[in-house]
Amino acid sequence: MANYDVLKVDGSKAGSVELNDAVFAIEPNESVLFEAINLQRASLRQGTHSVKNRSAVRGGGKKPWRQKGTGRARQGTIRAPQWRGGGIVFGPTPRSYAYKMPKKMRRLALRSALSFKVQENEFKIVDGFNLEAPKTKEFKTTLTNLDLNKKVLVVTEAEDVNVELSARNIQGVQITTPEGLNVLDMTSADSVLITESAAKKVEEVLG
Repeated sequence: MANYDVLKVDGSKAGSVELNDAVFAIEPNESVLFEAINLQRASLRQGTHSVKNRSAVRGGGKKPWRQKGTGRARQGTIRAPQWRGGGIVFGPTPRSYAYKMPKKMRRLALRSALSFKVQENEFKIVDGFNLEAPKTKEFKTTLTNLDLNKKVLVVTEAEDVNVELSARNIQGVQITTPEGLNVLDMTSADSVLITESAAKKVEEVLG
């Protein structure tokens, strides 16, 4: 168990919280991280690519010339693959690129991503936002106070409408919850900003 600083929205220290090393301080497994990122990227692919094979191409129902006597090679249809405008052989068809990953590997990937962010000093804990109404300017000031000016992944314990609406128009800021936390979002962000209650929830799930 290690202690982590908990910050206020003005950037000052509010206290500290003790978190499990098995979740936030392991040696990141790069191969599992790589596999998890590939899995997520694969599942994002549309897979709508499609071509027409010889049965799907329109026309070609009539034999172009008789079988024998013309001196030409025999042909049964003008939509065979060797013809211009004919069907495609073994072309791409619509399919899903998604595949599954064992549960233990998925959890290890999440722990590795969290630990990597902690090691790189790209992980900050805030005591809470406590926004009474959506205020983009106020939220942007909070990010500036915490020295977070690039791509930021903000993790709240539960869906917070005020936080979501406040961050909606700020470029590079993404909001999620512990349930929606994933490796691709964490590794794509320059920093992870998590509330103290959300950090405890993540620890409970992954610990």
